[in-house]
Order: sequence, then structure tokens, then C-alpha cells
Amino acid sequence: MTESVRIHDKQVTDRGAIDLDQQDVRLADGTRLTEAKAEELAGEILDRAGRGRPSLSRSGARSPQLRLSVPDELRSRLLERAEDEHRSVSNLVRDALEHYLAS
Repeated sequence: MTESVRIHDKQVTDRGAIDLDQQDVRLADGTRLTEAKAEELAGEILDRAGRGRPSLSRSGARSPQLRLSVPDELRSRLLERAEDEHRSVSNLVRDALEHYLAS
């Protein structure tokens, strides 16, 4: 099944999945695109793009994450406060930790 799709203002025909190890597909520099090379390139693109939100630490890095358990009542208060202030829970907790550690 072929389908026409728009990618970056270009009309492209999607001809479905192909087996890159069976069909001869070439990159712009003339090298052959194999399944392994496609996986490698996709990984590089995802790493450069960053998965999820931008890093809070530095460009190209992943921000460290903390996972903690809290009582139901504290979680409810946190969610309510974040909603009241139109902020994310993460943003609110980061500010609270900064304030606590600065004192």
C-alpha cells in the first residue's frame, strides 16, 4: 500500500516497510543503508535530540532523576498546590528543595 505523506514541506511517497538487508538503499554519501546502520543512525538521532524534556544540567546530558515515596495526604497537597500555581509537580519540588537546601 502506498501513501503520500508530507515531511518538512515535501510530499513523499511511503511505500511501506522494506528489508534494508535485501534492497539496495544508498545514503547521500553513497554508502549502503543496512538494517544495522539504520538502527545506529536512529540511535544517534534520538541521543542528539534527547529523549523527553531538555536537560536541567547541561546540553546533551540527561538530568538525574529522583524517585521517592510520600504519604497520600502529602501527595494530594503537592498536586493541589502545583495546580493552584499552574506549575508542574517537578518544578514545584525542585524549587522547594532549592529553598530548603539554601537555608
